[in-house]
Formats: sequence, C-alpha cells, structure tokens
Amino acid sequence: MPRNLKITLAVLCVAVAIGLISLRGLHKRIENLSENTTSEEQERRELLKPAISTPTDVLVAAKIYWAAGPDSLAPQEVDLPLSADPATRGRQVIDTLIAKAPGPQQRTLPADAALLGFYILPDGTAVADFSDALASETPSGIESEQMAIDSIAHTLENNVPAVHRLKILIHGQEVETLAGHADLTGFFDLNPSAPAVVPAATFSSGSPVVPSRSVSESAVSKP
Repeated sequence: MPRNLKITLAVLCVAVAIGLISLRGLHKRIENLSENTTSEEQERRELLKPAISTPTDVLVAAKIYWAAGPDSLAPQEVDLPLSADPATRGRQVIDTLIAKAPGPQQRTLPADAALLGFYILPDGTAVADFSDALASETPSGIESEQMAIDSIAHTLENNVPAVHRLKILIHGQEVETLAGHADLTGFFDLNPSAPAVVPAATFSSGSPVVPSRSVSESAVSKP
C-alpha cells in the first residue's frame, strides 16, 4: 500500500474517532439539558398551579401516604388547610400526594401526573380522573402500580371520611390496567376501620408502615 494512502487512512481513522467522542459528549450534554428542562418545567407548573382553597378551609394534620420501601407505604402528617366539602378535600389531599413527596424515593405517583377531576357519588363512591401521565409514567410492574393505587386509596380513606370506595379513570376513560398489571376495571374498597398497619416496621418519621394491598383485595367489583 502506498505511503500516502496509509497516511490518509490513518488521518481518517483519527478524525472518525474524534468525531465519535465529540458526538458522545454532545449526546450527554443534550440529555442533561433535557433533564434540567423537565425539572424546571415541573417546578414552574407547581409554582403557577393555584392552590385549591375554600372559605371553610381549616388547618389539619393530614395523613399522606408515600412510599416507605419497595412494597410498603407509611403515613406522614402534613399540615394542610382542608375544606369541609368532601370533594374539594379529596382534591386537596391528592394534589398534595402528587406535588409534595418528601423525596424521589418516597414518590408513588409520577411528578407529571395531574388530577383532572374528582367527585363523589351519593353512595360514597369517589371518582378520581387522572391525566395520561399517571398511566404512561408509572413504572410497569405489579408492585409499583399497586403502590400508586394504594397511596391514593389510603390517603383518601384517612382524610375524607365520606368516601367509601374509589374508581380511577385515566383522562375520563376507564382503562383495563394502570400500566399493564394492576386492574382498574373495578372499584377499590376504602375501609378506614380495617387494621392496615404493621407495628413492627416504621418510616423515618416514626409512622407505622402500611403494606401494599394485593389486587384481589383492592378490586372489589366491576361496574
């Protein structure tokens, strides 16, 4: 092979290697920029989102259920101004569940999830309508999906006594599963009087840990 051709090939190889290294660095910078933009956007939405308040609001030590491990929940007391109106009160505590998680490890619902609507039927059935992000951004798997459902159910049953069972919708529609596993076609029984804590385990705040319900216990009936 001619010497000039060898030199040319060597130069091309070096140029390609430099290009690949530069491309990898550019890709990493784009990923970091995307993550920062998403985080800033979430913070901006939380700041701009008006807090739900009513003239009947009273400061209450609400029990909000966040993750306390890979398959358990624990209540954490949060001082919240809560309405005397059950439907408004339900929205207030679920909004807090989404927006005020103590940290990433305690989060049970996606940060991008939003409660689009919440109302209570005369028989005590609460209907919670969430944005698509609840389904698309909840990690697929029976444990993570059931944790998300249980955190909503426990938070409601411990703060809104008028609610006796729960129906979860995604963007106004009934869906078969949350993210491929946990059944959403039925109703979830809310029974605050039932024993639901395990005294042996505690969360960092010292609150009792609540194990995740199984699907068979949560899905009571089909509409």
